[in-house]
Amino acid sequence: MGSVGDAHDNSMAESFFATLECELFDQARFRNHTDARTEIMRFIDWYNHRRRHTRLDNQSPVRYEQNHQPAAHAA
Repeated sequence: MGSVGDAHDNSMAESFFATLECELFDQARFRNHTDARTEIMRFIDWYNHRRRHTRLDNQSPVRYEQNHQPAAHAA
């Protein structure tokens, strides 16, 4: 465990929130908390299912995980 506030301890979360801020918050205005929550959930769904990530061989995180599941062993 690193020091308090060390971004290297949670770099994946830091990266996600930077993307959320840049791609959603900087470009959208919300009328209320409900609208903000709805748009954030849509963003997360898009980010996990549709957005291609260069570090994942240009696949979405869900697709990458599906393609890298260990093969089921026959009994």
